Amino acid sequence: MPDAPEGTPVVSPWRKDRHTDILRLATAGSVDDGKSTLIGRLLYDSKAIFEDQLAAVERTSKARGEDYTNLALLTDGLRAEREQGITIDVAYRYFATPRRKFIIADTPGHIQYTRNMVTGASTADLAIILVDARNGLTEQSRRHAFLATLLRVPHLVLAVNKMDLVGYDQAVFEEIAAEFTAFAAKLDIGDLSFVPISALHGDNVVQRSENMAWHDGPPLLSHLEHVHIASDRNLIDVRFPVQYVIRPHQATDPELHDYRGYAGQVAGGVLKPGDEVMHLPSGMTTRISRIDTARGAVDEAFPPMSVTLVLDDDLDISRGDLLCRPHNQPMITQDVEAMVCWMSESVALTPRSRLIVKHTTRTVKALVRDLHYRLDVNTLHREEGIDRLGLNEIGRTTLRLTQPLFCDPYSRNRQTGGLILIDEATSGTVGAAMITEGH
Repeated sequence: MPDAPEGTPVVSPWRKDRHTDILRLATAGSVDDGKSTLIGRLLYDSKAIFEDQLAAVERTSKARGEDYTNLALLTDGLRAEREQGITIDVAYRYFATPRRKFIIADTPGHIQYTRNMVTGASTADLAIILVDARNGLTEQSRRHAFLATLLRVPHLVLAVNKMDLVGYDQAVFEEIAAEFTAFAAKLDIGDLSFVPISALHGDNVVQRSENMAWHDGPPLLSHLEHVHIASDRNLIDVRFPVQYVIRPHQATDPELHDYRGYAGQVAGGVLKPGDEVMHLPSGMTTRISRIDTARGAVDEAFPPMSVTLVLDDDLDISRGDLLCRPHNQPMITQDVEAMVCWMSESVALTPRSRLIVKHTTRTVKALVRDLHYRLDVNTLHREEGIDRLGLNEIGRTTLRLTQPLFCDPYSRNRQTGGLILIDEATSGTVGAAMITEGH
């Protein structure tokens, strides 16, 4: 497309009339394992970049004295990062194919950026862990795998990169895969796949590689397109945290004059008109009369749909309340045990620390009762008898809340099992937590 105007896509990423779902994925790996190059290759080979973007990357590559188009520059967007040759923060990138849309969280590999890895993986459906074929598994590879499983990322892909630098040797790939399989046995990994690639040359990224005909699996993009994620969300336990009560008092339409709807995002289960639901904290029950969306009423709602529920009875429901099934209720507790990833540079987490806890649509105050242990994310060793958690450290703690939460273990529901920890003095986010149990 030499005559394409500036800003024109190389090829339209997807047809607007095709229904496509969204796969959220996080990439992780050690420095120079090739994360940025891999993402750049996915963007380039899937025709999801613009002519002017490609031209800018080509110019920058030449200015740096490189004799090839450095696709890593598509993701290392900040000039300071380019000059230093590093990626320092979580960068989100978007692309699509006719089968699926993708949101990529490109996370840095250093241990001091553990909080960035936690942020990027917390909403991911799949994590790609890159390994340099020349170096094999490293301490950081194991740490990234552990963090992905701690955050209950359902699908894990170990991408053995730079296979061109080991002569596309099958034995090298199989040795790394076997070593990682042995390590993964210690973790709770639901779905694990292995792909040998060369991001620089495009081998096995979008197209099958002639250099690795011995690999009988699909290329990476094909795996990403076909991995099944519909069943990853909890479709058994109905959980609907109320975000907003809709009362259009001044509506001129007579049908809307007495309208009362409860808006929010479905966090679990399947909701249908006629279903009986229980309101927490009151414990009163009613039935769903209608489910509204921005495009009109629907026959059912499931995660992660954002909907408005209209109920048969006029209950006293407000933001932070929750609707569930009468015989399938979450934990209702003011004491929770949780795994905490501490993200603050300026203040440590200590016993008696006062925090604000954000849980779904509910916000309460909390006091740290106990610090049970600090977890070494490299060795999985538990260090007990500690008196603080510092930046990027992970540990188990007990929180005492001023009001009860309606929660589930994080292992059962990532939405109702996750907490955001906020500093009471500055209102800044200082941590993320995964509920393990309540009392």
